[in-house]
Amino acid sequence: MDESEDVPKDFIKLKSEKLSVDEVSELVISPYCGAVSLFIGTTRNNLEGKKVIHFMYEVYTSVAETEIKKICRDVRQKWPSVKHIAVHHRLGVVPITEASVIISVSSPHRAESLEAVMYCINTLKVSVPIWKKIYEDEYSWKENKECFWANSEK
Repeated sequence: MDESEDVPKDFIKLKSEKLSVDEVSELVISPYCGAVSLFIGTTRNNLEGKKVIHFMYEVYTSVAETEIKKICRDVRQKWPSVKHIAVHHRLGVVPITEASVIISVSSPHRAESLEAVMYCINTLKVSVPIWKKIYEDEYSWKENKECFWANSEK
């Protein structure tokens, strides 16, 4: 296989089913890359000092997909050697310890893939309209505290 057959791809999925680390990491493997970096964001049992029994995610799918595509374009501008990018985010109820988001990036060397994965998750939390409903004794919708629209109203 020559490199022209292994064109860079972006794999974006928003789904209600359980996320698979194996699936997301396998999507980005390339014979031209020596690095695959992963970020796995899991549901934890607490937030802001309160007990959490699960997260429930809602999203405007078309807007979220458009924003994630922008993130992938930005990654390719900042790190031109990045080969493949996968961003999978779970919707609906996500129990404690299960993955809410998995991001995987391949590149020839580790520095680019590690930096790109960090950029992806940080930018996703800032710019992608995904909301989570949380807490055991009450329900509360939370934006990511990093998101620009949450801070612009304050």
